[in-house]
Amino acid sequence: MNIKFRLIVMNFLQFFAWGSWLISLGSYLGGTLGFGGVQIGSFYATMGIASLFMPALLGIVADRWIPAQKVLGLAHFTTALFMIIAASQTTYTPLYISVLLAVMFYMPTIALSNSVAFYALDTNNLDTVKDFPPIRFWGTVGFIVAMWIVDLTGFKSTNMQFYLSASISIMLGFYAFTLPHCPINSQKKSNSIIDLLGLRAFTLFKERRMAIFFIFSMLLGAALQITNGFGAPFLESFQSVPEFANSFGVKHPIILSSLSQMSETFCILLIPFFLRRYGIKKVMLISMFAWVLRFALFGLGDPGSGIWMLVLSMLVYGVAFDFFNISGALFVDQETDISIRSSAQGLFMLMTNGLGATIGSYAAGAVVNHFVPDITQNEGWSDAWFVFAAYALVVAILFIFLFKYKHEPKEEEIRQVM
Repeated sequence: MNIKFRLIVMNFLQFFAWGSWLISLGSYLGGTLGFGGVQIGSFYATMGIASLFMPALLGIVADRWIPAQKVLGLAHFTTALFMIIAASQTTYTPLYISVLLAVMFYMPTIALSNSVAFYALDTNNLDTVKDFPPIRFWGTVGFIVAMWIVDLTGFKSTNMQFYLSASISIMLGFYAFTLPHCPINSQKKSNSIIDLLGLRAFTLFKERRMAIFFIFSMLLGAALQITNGFGAPFLESFQSVPEFANSFGVKHPIILSSLSQMSETFCILLIPFFLRRYGIKKVMLISMFAWVLRFALFGLGDPGSGIWMLVLSMLVYGVAFDFFNISGALFVDQETDISIRSSAQGLFMLMTNGLGATIGSYAAGAVVNHFVPDITQNEGWSDAWFVFAAYALVVAILFIFLFKYKHEPKEEEIRQVM
């Protein structure tokens, strides 16, 4: 079977499992279970907490002891188990613990699936920069399909979203064991503690450019879960405004939000051209300014005459997310030695979805609590979004001056991508 097709199936299932609950969880927690803003924020922070160490840890295991495709499968089986447990919980503490344990094993699979894909493409003499984005495209398609199923079936307000996610994780767990074998790096022994523990990827911080790249990855990663956690509650808050209460965006916030992922599917295909022509610095800056627009348009829009601003915000998300997340993973893959690539991808996840998302989720919760007295009411939401926009703008300006990177595009490569 064609390797590209096999990797497409992997990516489709990988992100279907996530899309089954990521965007709709806030609606379930706030609407059905009656949890408040701080509690909702804490659930989204679990992804950051898990990413602080689990992607790097499982990346080390994949680099040194167990092939990456097998670690990927085992992690999905474990994720499914805790998702099923989460589905049976309705009080805060046991539900929080179940979700935390589930994401501890899910988050590493994002980096592991990237490592599996990159290695498979390399061994088949394919170009990762050119061929990976179209494969990753189908991961976003899977995410969108999951969102629509959850919204149209009513799962967004029930625990069925957990069961749906678990069933897909089980499927991917079995499928992962059929993927191409990824070799481990166990032939070379060393007395170094760093080498013995497989922590060589952390030495990338010795390189100034890579250290600055990872620091700004963390700062930008703080924005990743803000709209995921509070986007749906924000749209549903317009129910408190009579003129908007029956609008499509209020009735189907998950479907409206899926425009963001639809935008991703297009923007993924732009990455090879932009990355080769403009380089990682300009691509990252495009992402940062897209986040500014994303948040500002949320603050200005509404489901009525301002619906175009909400729609534009959703479309901008594709640039904001892909030009950072996927381009960053490709940059890390190109800048690191093959012996530590899984660990390096785990480190990238640690900085973005770990430190960045943890700090961002709690900070966003504090901002929302400060400006929004009641998350079910529309009052104060605009001010919160403007604060997020200002943060993204400051990060972008600092990045311009601090990250030094000279890109020299090769014309023949640009023509090849085009």
